[in-house]
Amino acid sequence: MIRKATAVWNGSGKEGTGHLTTQSTILNQSQYSYLTRFEDGIGTNPEELVAAAHAGCFSMKLSFLLAGEGFIPDELETTCSIKLENGGITSSHLALKARVSGISDEKFAELVKNAEENCPISKLLNTEISVEFTLN
Repeated sequence: MIRKATAVWNGSGKEGTGHLTTQSTILNQSQYSYLTRFEDGIGTNPEELVAAAHAGCFSMKLSFLLAGEGFIPDELETTCSIKLENGGITSSHLALKARVSGISDEKFAELVKNAEENCPISKLLNTEISVEFTLN
């Protein structure tokens, strides 16, 4: 399986602008710029997209792991915070709120750790990854 996205950039790094389009067109010429990446401009940025990818990938991997142990989650809500420092992504922090009936804290922690280490986006990122979770 191959998934694609296209970035088009016009102009210099600070004054230029660009747009992103994904194969599914869920992003369709979505604007990004210096302002959206380093200030508070309207649009997206690469780090926000990596955060969305990591949160989504981790949640889906954990869901598969839970199902493999006989637990179907009521809800997994994951927020990912990507830190960009000195020109590189230095960490990805996942904050998980989960509702899973009947699972012990120990088993849940084991499966969370597995998902943290083994979701495809975690494997892709060459950075510190951490997870905190609340199980209700």
